[in-house]
Amino acid sequence: MHLTERFDTPAKRKHLIHRILLVIAGNIIFAIGVNVIITPMNLYSSGFTGLSMLIRMFLLNILHVPQIPGVNYLGIIYFVINIPLFALAYKHLGREFCITTIASIGIASLAMTLVPVVKKPIFDDYLTACLVGGIVSGTGAGIVLRGGTSGGGQDIIGMVLSKTHPNFSVGRISIAINTVIYGICFFLFDIQTVVYSMIYAVINAIALDYQHTQNINVQVLIFTKKEGITDKVISEIRRGLTYWKGAGGYTDEDTYVLTTMVSKYELPHLLSVIREVDPDAFVTVNEGTRIYGNFEKRFTE
Repeated sequence: MHLTERFDTPAKRKHLIHRILLVIAGNIIFAIGVNVIITPMNLYSSGFTGLSMLIRMFLLNILHVPQIPGVNYLGIIYFVINIPLFALAYKHLGREFCITTIASIGIASLAMTLVPVVKKPIFDDYLTACLVGGIVSGTGAGIVLRGGTSGGGQDIIGMVLSKTHPNFSVGRISIAINTVIYGICFFLFDIQTVVYSMIYAVINAIALDYQHTQNINVQVLIFTKKEGITDKVISEIRRGLTYWKGAGGYTDEDTYVLTTMVSKYELPHLLSVIREVDPDAFVTVNEGTRIYGNFEKRFTE
């Protein structure tokens, strides 16, 4: 299906606008967490953002590159080091995801460039800054993922591994990459900076996984007396179902029992499809189900 054909109805255009707003809001929230809360405490962010901060420090403090007033080089560096990952996103996550990710990284870079780094820290306590900063930036990154795209960096690597390994989470790859980043920090800064930065990274990863609903598997059981749900789910949700015929224990009337697996992100769409065919269908949802076998993880809708 051509990209433009996926948004040729009011409902689909509304969904696209919702996704765009999520991406913009998520990136701004992430930039606030980094520039307003973490950076003023002289702590280092996680993943590619942390790498960008180290490169910025090298350029400004070692090479003495002139600082342009009002411009934070962090966003520019972040965009440049993400360029090689665009090919990875295109190959494993699809053309649409790659296009939206480039746009998202552009928004993220712009937000980190324009959101000012405050001179005076908001918090005096390092642990408080780590907790609040981790929740804010992790929530922002997770909201971007809920928009069906990525803020780039370790998110792309994590989503590729998450797609090929069903029980792999994006947050885990963040922690792995951060181990390398903070290993470098250990040789450059004092131990307190490294420890508190790592605490921030863990909180960030937990908050990200909490928001990343594409990463939460949901088992759905559907009880209906009407036909047509199977075809609608296959055509609109693009998920397979298994069904069998049963009978009501009280009425002894014939009924269909259907089961399928979707992500929590896809659940609202699935429920709307079910209600369209049978408003009286009885549906049960089991969240957080582990899956072994062939289950495609998707990051756009």
